[in-house]
Amino acid sequence: MQRRTFLSAAALAATPAPASGRLPIRKAVLYGMLPKAMPLADRFKLAVDVGFQEMECPQIDDANEAEAIRKAAESARLRIHSVMCQSHWTYPLSSDDSSVVAKCVKGMETSLRNAHLWGADTVLLVPAVVNAKTRYQDAWTRSHAQIEKLIPLAAELKVIIAVEEVWNKFLQSPLEFSSYVDSFHSPFVRAYFDVGNVVINGYPQDWIRTLGTRIAKLHIKDFKFANRQAQFVDLREGEIDWKDVHAALGEIGYKGSATVELRGGDEAYLREVSRRFDLILEGA
Repeated sequence: MQRRTFLSAAALAATPAPASGRLPIRKAVLYGMLPKAMPLADRFKLAVDVGFQEMECPQIDDANEAEAIRKAAESARLRIHSVMCQSHWTYPLSSDDSSVVAKCVKGMETSLRNAHLWGADTVLLVPAVVNAKTRYQDAWTRSHAQIEKLIPLAAELKVIIAVEEVWNKFLQSPLEFSSYVDSFHSPFVRAYFDVGNVVINGYPQDWIRTLGTRIAKLHIKDFKFANRQAQFVDLREGEIDWKDVHAALGEIGYKGSATVELRGGDEAYLREVSRRFDLILEGA
């Protein structure tokens, strides 16, 4: 065999085979997508009825409300797999104001304890916000220092802090995102990857292949540019190459949860979202 032919064959052998069939991913719905007028128990039962296995809930400060959510989820047999911190935008860890940072830290502590109460294994955190008053380097350094302080509590509660890439002018490439996660040297800090958020400046399948096993959780939504306007759209109506996303997730062996993050709606709407979600997981 000629050397060039041999090298080509070796490269093919080293390339993971494309994923085929349904991905082993659990379908989750965002708490805020469920009809707000319905009682909690009915909301969660509806989520199961339309095809969702899990749910992502927001940070809940009131202990009685948190307990009510726990009971309703258990009754509906709808697992809460993740908690979304609610403090990180208004009170970012990257602020130079210690009182602002303290509010975010408190919010994260509440979110971690919510997760422990509900049996969730992850808390979503937007780690920093870069703006005219906060330099990129400061955002990295300040947020890193505060997350380091949260790791002992996360480890005690066995809950992962999963940092997400959003439109916050921070972690704007998959290489940077990977480096930030790796810099903690902790299994309790991983990536919460949002498939739709990166389309404005990248390709989700590229990010997935680069982040690899750093990904703890997924957010699923679609995105497109229309009339020079960036907008999120219904699943499979945007510019995302879902078949390549499917292949990339198969290649990295992702087997966790994926939460659809769209506008809310009624039962018919949620059933359609669930159906489209199924098509994505099947690689259709």
